[in-house]
Amino acid sequence: KMKKIILILLILVTVLVLYNPELIIINIINSNNKFLSNIFPSLFPFFILSSLLINYGFVKVTSKLFKPIMKLFKINPNCSFILVMSMISGFPSSAKFTKELYLNKSINELEASKILMFTHFSNPLFILGTISSILNKKSAYILLFIHYISNFITGFILKNIIKTPSNKNIEFKQETKPFIVSLTDSINSSFNTLFMIFGMIIIFSIISTVIINYLPINLQIKTLLVSFIEMSNGIYNIDTLNISLKVKTTIIGMILSFGGICIHMQIKSIISDTSIKYQPYLVARLLHSAICGLLIYFLYDILIFFPYSI
Repeated sequence: KMKKIILILLILVTVLVLYNPELIIINIINSNNKFLSNIFPSLFPFFILSSLLINYGFVKVTSKLFKPIMKLFKINPNCSFILVMSMISGFPSSAKFTKELYLNKSINELEASKILMFTHFSNPLFILGTISSILNKKSAYILLFIHYISNFITGFILKNIIKTPSNKNIEFKQETKPFIVSLTDSINSSFNTLFMIFGMIIIFSIISTVIINYLPINLQIKTLLVSFIEMSNGIYNIDTLNISLKVKTTIIGMILSFGGICIHMQIKSIISDTSIKYQPYLVARLLHSAICGLLIYFLYDILIFFPYSI
């Protein structure tokens, strides 16, 4: 049944694409510009650096520094590398970092599945830059703070969903590759991952465009539907809704914390050739989205009075 439904939807999208190709071409050009100007420059350097840092033993450094914090989540301290790098680079980088440590045998399958649950962070520059222009500076800071805090709360709530050693640091013997070999490998791997991300963004942007232009439903429902399919386009559309700034911030917080189907497909694609489980990540995103939305909605009126500056 599912295969038939997918086939019907694909045929429908294809017909609509052929019906108005100019609209799709414009959408692809916009997605391409967005990828080249925002996503590629924000992810590419961190993908390269993470591979080099792993090769030269930085995992052991973060493991020692953040071991007490990782104990709170009952997980291998080596996972702290994923946590730190994900916070500064944004999703879907956590899946790439997790996969690299898993293949490196720094963490096992259970630990990889577990750390993936609470390292889903939006790039802080995206929130303080792009989203700040949609909302305002104060709302962007509130969003950033609660998005990060609710992620940690999610990890703490779900810390027992996957049983992993909490105080045992896996010691592994790593052969350091020559720098030029490590650099070349990291560049090739990073480009492969980024091209996959680019392809996913194009496909889901096309689907979003079809929904916005052809689905005969209420505009607000369309906007919310698109937001949970392709996050970035949906967030821009949220700005057009006639709702309060508080509600806009709440909805955008929930969208960021869930990630959108496009992000989920990127995560699944990155870990597809491993035994890392996707289902715990999905459960965590639903919980993360709910917690983030509730915290923003009930704390917004208090936090908005705090002074914020960049």
